[in-house]
Amino acid sequence: MSNESRAVKPMGGRGHGGMPNIKGAGAKAPMKTLKRLLGYAFSRYKVATAFVVLFVLLSSGTAAIGASFFAPIIKELLGASPNMNYIYQNIIIIGCIYLVGALSSFTYNRIMMYIAQGTLKKMRDEMFAKMQKLPLKYFDTHTHGDTMSLYTNDVDTMRQLLSQTIPQLISSFLTVIVIFTFMVYYSFLLTLVILVCLAGMIFSIKNIGSQSAKYFLKQQEALGKLNGYVEEMVEGQKVIKVFCHEQKAREQFKVLNDELNESSRKANGAAFVLGPISNNLGYIQYVLVAVIGLVLIATNNSTVLLSGFLAGDLTVAACAGMLVSFLAYSRQFNMPIQQVTQQFNSIVMALAGAERIFEMVDTQPEDEGGDITLTYGEHEEGKWAWKKPVGVGADFEYIPLKGDIRFEDVVFGYNEDKVILKNISLYAKPGQKIAFVGSTGAGKTTITNLINRFYDIQSGTITYDGLDIKSINKDDLRRSLGVVLQDTHLFTGSVMDNIRYGRLNATDEECIAAAKLANAHSFIKHLPEKYDTLITGDGANLSQGQRQLLAIARAMVSECPVLILDEATSSIDTRTEKLIEKGMDKLMEGRTVFVIAHRLSTVRNSQAIMVLEHGEIIERGNHEQLIEQKGKYYQLYTGAFELE
Repeated sequence: MSNESRAVKPMGGRGHGGMPNIKGAGAKAPMKTLKRLLGYAFSRYKVATAFVVLFVLLSSGTAAIGASFFAPIIKELLGASPNMNYIYQNIIIIGCIYLVGALSSFTYNRIMMYIAQGTLKKMRDEMFAKMQKLPLKYFDTHTHGDTMSLYTNDVDTMRQLLSQTIPQLISSFLTVIVIFTFMVYYSFLLTLVILVCLAGMIFSIKNIGSQSAKYFLKQQEALGKLNGYVEEMVEGQKVIKVFCHEQKAREQFKVLNDELNESSRKANGAAFVLGPISNNLGYIQYVLVAVIGLVLIATNNSTVLLSGFLAGDLTVAACAGMLVSFLAYSRQFNMPIQQVTQQFNSIVMALAGAERIFEMVDTQPEDEGGDITLTYGEHEEGKWAWKKPVGVGADFEYIPLKGDIRFEDVVFGYNEDKVILKNISLYAKPGQKIAFVGSTGAGKTTITNLINRFYDIQSGTITYDGLDIKSINKDDLRRSLGVVLQDTHLFTGSVMDNIRYGRLNATDEECIAAAKLANAHSFIKHLPEKYDTLITGDGANLSQGQRQLLAIARAMVSECPVLILDEATSSIDTRTEKLIEKGMDKLMEGRTVFVIAHRLSTVRNSQAIMVLEHGEIIERGNHEQLIEQKGKYYQLYTGAFELE
């Protein structure tokens, strides 16, 4: 697919994917996702987690114990002759208790930050490692922006959940238990009042929360789609301006932006209502408890009011002190619940992000292939060979790598209901140059994608030196293949680094020799830093032709026995193409080469030329034979028919 066609396509993935594969309208199993996430986070930090629980308990306990000192202080103040030394001592004790609580809170939050950052690092490492093992089909069905959104937006929701929300949940849970125990000990009646109010609060949270939860995953998915579109528009900005596509691009962006706005508004709109509702219910509860307590004290019904150790002291001072302490407990009891409701949108967003991340992590990885591996110099010095296990022992059979590749009745389709290649049979003997020509979409590139097992065939067989390629380890299979694609991709780094990407242990001299062979040396020596010139933005500081020459040099330095050239000279002018043909001929000596080209002048010297149409080989032979047949190839070569 050309760069131009990809640049302006609204939201399609690369290749045959079309729209990204977005599933579901909400978190399908939130509790299962939360359980997995917590296990993922805390399994590696068991000691640190134990300290978190310890300091959270200490923080919660100090809050409860500190409030218990209000009762004796109020009782002493309302007495006939208050002992101020006693009051001051209790105030100092309260201050020390709350200071310990503050230090405990600070400590467990610091530990949780350490756990959170370590977990996110591990998650990113595993995501990237898994991404390297995913088949191309995954990237065909997911836009680049959507995939990038996993590493940025979705991982960021994890950071907030682990570093802020989880500590808050643990603290809230333990605080509620401790405070509830103290409240029951002080007044069973007022505790029942609080529980009734709490039931109303939970009912509100459940109903409002269920309305917003289903929109948070939509929000994350819409954000990924928007990122993918923006990335495509930035990459294709030149094409957009050339074809005056700005208005259409803005319209398409507006549609995606409106979709994100709508899902975000619905998700956050309901979630943000929870805070005010829980706060107001908390105020109502506080006033209700105070009024009931004062009425019971004023009507001399203290026995109904009190429970626990204060039940024996029914003086007004004791009851008033108890009520003040209980009101403090009621605020401490409500505060964690209100804080959890305020964190609700963060929790749901994080679970939606975690579900998307785990979906990617759980994607079936690419099959590694068989157990036949590639060796160099192990069987015979300076020679490549396939290392094939024999039997169940440690014996191996070495098969010299010659580059004999054969297709026998191969049938393939990207989807089962749409066949791309139909009963393809061909052979490439060692050292032969095989060319594929035909219209766009005829299946030329697909054939080369099957050789390196980017995709697996539906039926038929593909053999490599007599070995079924399914029995060869994929890494070793691809290590034997040097590829130059039509869409050149360069990485951030020096020119030398990009050439050495073909073989990481290549010396500088070997890289320079490969560049000279590819005719790239002439322009490299005029760069500001020559081979040390930094390449950024996928080679934005180089011309398309220069990028293509570097890609050819990268394939040359790989020293692979088999070469695949997919429109390798498509971005090179005719003069430069003539100059590198001699070098290419030297490169192809002793190697099996598959060439895909629209320029028929580049395939004239091929031992065999395959003419494809609609996934079938309609003509085959060398240049002279095909010219004599006066078929499709003859029409293409003489200009009577043009490739589409």
